[in-house]
Amino acid sequence: MTRRSAAFLDRDGTIIDDVNYIARPEDVRLRDGAGEAIALLNDRGIAVVVVTNQSGLAQGHFSIADYHQVRERLDAELATHNAKIDATYFCPHHPDFTGPCDCRKPGRLLFDQAIADLEIDPSASMFAGDRIRDVLPVHTFGGRAYLVRAASTPPDELEQAAAVPAEVVDSLLDAVHRYLRLVERDIFPGSARRPYHQP
Repeated sequence: MTRRSAAFLDRDGTIIDDVNYIARPEDVRLRDGAGEAIALLNDRGIAVVVVTNQSGLAQGHFSIADYHQVRERLDAELATHNAKIDATYFCPHHPDFTGPCDCRKPGRLLFDQAIADLEIDPSASMFAGDRIRDVLPVHTFGGRAYLVRAASTPPDELEQAAAVPAEVVDSLLDAVHRYLRLVERDIFPGSARRPYHQP
């Protein structure tokens, strides 16, 4: 059976603005081009998987109910762009409050779960986020990594990107265009290869 490729995406600072422990649905703001980027992935049959650290839960900044309300608002905002997320996985821990865990990025547990649940080929996938921890899993799984420049990205992490290696991009849309160009060139054996032409 041919497994599908995926886009493993961070949420805060990548898909939506990072407002520091977002707890209110009305604070959800899509970053420029994010809706279009996810719609492009949907159109290609590439699974869109959000993997997000939500340490604000462990620290008491918001509740599980708050988290789900924000997630639902994000889904609604994406729907206005004919875009959707296929699956979301979140880590509710923080080492200073709940001790170590295997699911906090760059840990691999949530990625392993997504790969099993959605029958994903990670070596043909992309990893994108505004922090180095979001893209480090490329060391374990292969694929391509894109560090999305944002206000929340520390300058030293931009400098570390080349060593990952991760391409530094200005938006999720830029990352998706670069990834789809690789798919078009058959860089990833077995991935979807419908003609892709960047607008």
